[in-house]
Amino acid sequence: MCFRVLAVAICLMVALPAWGAEEAIDAPPPPAPVEDAAGAEADAQALIDAGRFEEAIVALRPLLAQRPVEPNVLFLYGLASLEASQRPGRADDDREILLNEAIGAFHLMLVEAPGLVRVRLELARAFFLKGEDDLATRHFEAVLAGGVPEAVAANVNLFLEEIRSRGRWSFNAGFALAPDTNIGSGSDVRTIYIPVFGQPLPFQRDAAQLTTSGIGVSVWGGAEYQVPLAERWRLRAGGQAARREYEGSQFDQLYLATHLGPRWLVDGNTEGSLLASARQRWTGTVPDNREFGARLEVARRLTPRVTAFANASWHDRSYRTRSDRNGPDLDGPVWDASLRGSWVVTPTVRADLSAGYARERPESLRERSRSRWLGAGVTVTLPAGFTVGGGGEVRWTDFEDEWIPHTPPGEDRADRTQSVHLSVHNRAFTLMGFSPELVAVHEERDTNAQLYDYQRTRGELRFVRQF
Repeated sequence: MCFRVLAVAICLMVALPAWGAEEAIDAPPPPAPVEDAAGAEADAQALIDAGRFEEAIVALRPLLAQRPVEPNVLFLYGLASLEASQRPGRADDDREILLNEAIGAFHLMLVEAPGLVRVRLELARAFFLKGEDDLATRHFEAVLAGGVPEAVAANVNLFLEEIRSRGRWSFNAGFALAPDTNIGSGSDVRTIYIPVFGQPLPFQRDAAQLTTSGIGVSVWGGAEYQVPLAERWRLRAGGQAARREYEGSQFDQLYLATHLGPRWLVDGNTEGSLLASARQRWTGTVPDNREFGARLEVARRLTPRVTAFANASWHDRSYRTRSDRNGPDLDGPVWDASLRGSWVVTPTVRADLSAGYARERPESLRERSRSRWLGAGVTVTLPAGFTVGGGGEVRWTDFEDEWIPHTPPGEDRADRTQSVHLSVHNRAFTLMGFSPELVAVHEERDTNAQLYDYQRTRGELRFVRQF
């Protein structure tokens, strides 16, 4: 099964559109080297200034055959392709090709020099015109962090407001190879102590009960559509699916979720959504739990560089589909609230801070808990196409009862889980518009409950969309 899912994922990747992979309109055979490159570049600039973008593209193509290609040639080619794509009467297929050519040219420039704000602005415009709103937003936000003139910032804010207000489809998809040293988050403790007539006696655990490692395959995807209802109101409808498989089926996981509800654009910097939500999880080959509830999402751009996100949700969780007899004892409401801040420090540096609180109130008293967490992360875009990131999170979970025989007499269970993650990918290497990213996560749980502490190191070799 693992390999079937991988094959499907690879087929999906091949089917996705490439950036700049298509030939430009009526592309001629590879041109001969240009003797007067400076003169040809000046001619192309004059054609662009005169609005003769198609002619500029023809003039620039021979310069693209030079090695190395001059950065200004790439910029002019990207700009001419971008503007030519907006020519009235342009066929949709030709328009798509030209936008892909523009994105490819700007992408090559930012691989080597990610701090070029003007290039990033034009790349954001290309994504906006192509309808890639999430990518356009990310680059427009980076432009605002580059200290641009007020007139440019005002235009960028108009683009961002248009992105927020227009109805649109959004998609996400990917796959990864996922090695894991401790798939089930099991404890590696061999000796445990169980009270017998008031005295703790040691018991040895079977080696088969200890940690299990393996390499899995993870596939995920989702879609959402926003329907305009009024000037400041949208209807959001979407779903998400994720599948993770390992050898055998004991640790396989499947997750499905859907949501529906209104989105209110309060003003140019603030928005909120109230969504009905349903979620279903499977563990192994059987249903694990299902949830029905609602969630509230609020976002506000505090400054051109800082955006705050607040989320709160309540769901009624049911384990009655589980085959084990303890399933109904786990039924009950769960709710959580979180606050996150995103700071675009510079066009190439982004930092995030987060904090949250959650409670679970199942029928079983010993399963009732509350959790608090803090997290931080940073992503840095480097020359030569590299992007690196890192961060960590600490989570405290307190239970409302003892976990006898796992906890000492008179002590309620208390956990502390901490994790760190590192990621690196090279934007210069692309496969159908995606590039490989390597992610490593180390996680540890310390607890006073025997058999519930663990250490786990897992990784993912995933494919992510460029920019």
